[in-house]
Amino acid sequence: MLYQLARPALFALSGEQAHDLTLAALRRGAGKLYPARVPARPVRVMGLDFPNPVGLAAGLDKNGDCIDGLAALGFGSIEVGTVTPRPQPGNPKPRLFRLPPAGALINRMGFNNHGVDALVNNVRAARFQGVLGINIGKNKDTPAEQAVGDYRLCQDKVHGLAGYLVVNVSSPNTPGLRDLQHGDALDRLLGTLREAQTRLDQQRGVTVPLVIKIAPDNSEEELAAMAEAFVRHGIDGVCVGNTTLERPGVAHLRHGDEQGGLSGAPLKPIADRALATMAKALDGRIPIIGVGGISGAGDALDKRRLGASLVQVYSGLIYQGPGLVGDIVRAW
Repeated sequence: MLYQLARPALFALSGEQAHDLTLAALRRGAGKLYPARVPARPVRVMGLDFPNPVGLAAGLDKNGDCIDGLAALGFGSIEVGTVTPRPQPGNPKPRLFRLPPAGALINRMGFNNHGVDALVNNVRAARFQGVLGINIGKNKDTPAEQAVGDYRLCQDKVHGLAGYLVVNVSSPNTPGLRDLQHGDALDRLLGTLREAQTRLDQQRGVTVPLVIKIAPDNSEEELAAMAEAFVRHGIDGVCVGNTTLERPGVAHLRHGDEQGGLSGAPLKPIADRALATMAKALDGRIPIIGVGGISGAGDALDKRRLGASLVQVYSGLIYQGPGLVGDIVRAW
């Protein structure tokens, strides 16, 4: 109810203004004004114990400076980032657009963040004791053939702070990034990061699962090939998926033709199709985190039925508010 009262004021602002205001409020403890009434639904996935299966997707807290405020909302896990080695401003504004009739967002943020060193400092300062995912990417001006170096640098810096590490190769807003999902480029990336992760685990005496976040726009053949690569390289989890470049049912809406990735309710059938295909190809060999188009508990249960062990939300929170977390957990 509290969020429903606040939403008109937030929606009177631009999407990014509302985003920045929300983060500022969370940093000041606004999460405590909305006490989470989320029952315990513990699940064990990737060797980690999650208090419940509902996580916050990457993108909301890119710099990890709102972790404790977000924790008050009852998430079973919080994923911060995407973070890059060096700070970067992202794409020119405006770059975040609401499509309220469709319950959707379009963004072309472009990995705007303060850099991995700032995120490391923020994570160290947080008091959160739950499962923290850290999502890493490459800088926009790093050539694709040198992208592995960006991921390795971030991997080294965040390894000991992350409950699990997510390799983002699926944002549509960084040129050339999605090319890393396929063929030799994917094999090189996975092989390098898996070897490094195993070595870091041994050196630091902690096992940090390695997760790959993929786009929902891949074909069935591409998803099947990726699944075999994930198994071959011993990847611990797959996040399906990110935003879509398709525009199902929104092209006629205001902002419906903006460039960037579409999320929210219209993404659900696309994300569900990719999830089902990946689950079939993996056949239980690697757990899946289901993301995309979750606007209610039923949507999350669809993800579980299709093969997801965990789910994450983001755009649904914008329209439904933080009560969405408890709704899903109670239905799980």
